[in-house]
Amino acid sequence: MRFSRTLVGLAAPALLMAAMLGGCKALKDVTSALTDLKKLQFKLENVSNFTLAGTDISDMSSLSAMQMVTMGAAFAQKKIPVNFTLNVAARNPNDGTSGGRSTPLYLRKLGWTLLIDDRTTISGVVDKRLEIPASGQSTMIPISVGLDLYQFFGDRGLNDMVNLALAIGGAQGSSSRLKLTAKVSVETPIGLVDYPGDITIVDQQFTNP
Repeated sequence: MRFSRTLVGLAAPALLMAAMLGGCKALKDVTSALTDLKKLQFKLENVSNFTLAGTDISDMSSLSAMQMVTMGAAFAQKKIPVNFTLNVAARNPNDGTSGGRSTPLYLRKLGWTLLIDDRTTISGVVDKRLEIPASGQSTMIPISVGLDLYQFFGDRGLNDMVNLALAIGGAQGSSSRLKLTAKVSVETPIGLVDYPGDITIVDQQFTNP
């Protein structure tokens, strides 16, 4: 019995030291994960596969007279459905070139809200594990969007809604009139890390969390 107590007495400081070292390592891992997460960047790359009331307008700069008649009938019914893919580019600059470590990141969840002309529209979640490699190259995150333009822009009139759709998804369209507010969750060696607060993703420059 005395021998067992002696072993316990000798082991206690070692166990305490191991616990302290483990705690320090966990703290270092948390700090490194948050640092890596802050470097992750997002940008609205482009819009593709845009349909306006069932009509593919991706190669159009204007609508024909017959197509406008169809749009007018849809407007009279207070329904102007649009569907498109919003491609979000994610970039991970943790490639080790600046003296840090080369660290791939894994996007686990992207909760988003779409703004068109700074008007809040619909929300959704990308709930899929995506690797953002530590290469400086962009990884594309396609977001499928479907909404009724009339619900959000019916006060502008038919012509304004058609012009808005063409400006976003037509032949000369761009994502400059779109924004995403997003909440990012990234998988790390210490588990899932949610970045505190929302970020705003725009088309002209990469945005950090």
